[in-house]
Amino acid sequence: MTALDELVQLFGPLPAREVSPDDWTEVEDYVGSALPGDFKKFLDTYGTGVICEELVVFHPRGSSPLLARMQRISESFGQSWRRDPDEYPFRFHPEPGGLISWGYDYSGDEHFFWPCDPDPDRWRVVTNINGTDPQVFDGSFTHFVLSFVQQLRDVEPHHGMDPAALEFLEPEDLNELAERGEIGPVKPSFEPF
Repeated sequence: MTALDELVQLFGPLPAREVSPDDWTEVEDYVGSALPGDFKKFLDTYGTGVICEELVVFHPRGSSPLLARMQRISESFGQSWRRDPDEYPFRFHPEPGGLISWGYDYSGDEHFFWPCDPDPDRWRVVTNINGTDPQVFDGSFTHFVLSFVQQLRDVEPHHGMDPAALEFLEPEDLNELAERGEIGPVKPSFEPF
């Protein structure tokens, strides 16, 4: 079973989307390369949306097109890099070998592809974590998403709750918060927008 198959099993199938290989032409022309195949297959399957109410991804023909976001993030991060290259260990597209934006999460982290190999299916995912050094994920896009989802599923039962408030809540109150999804592990999901 591929990582994409595992994600489809976790998120469930969506109604068939009308896709075309031409959807990616403009984006890949901008990047100057093909993009990772599993990334394109995932987005052709699910489209623009949010994974587990946290990780936002963009399709070229979505309500928020991928190319416009790539260009905006490349410009913004590129300016920051040019102002202070010591703060950013990576360059950003269109610099040779520069990071290529593909999404973000609601924690304020930006996610990129690092074109570190001529084969796009061997590119790594780099997360520019707000306020700390970037993290490099040694695996494909779909493996990154599986890992991301697993981290959200493996949190403590009271994750998201102010520890000081725990002493004032009854067990049934905590159960209700967990049932509403306000605390604790996150259920795997994909919500298109």
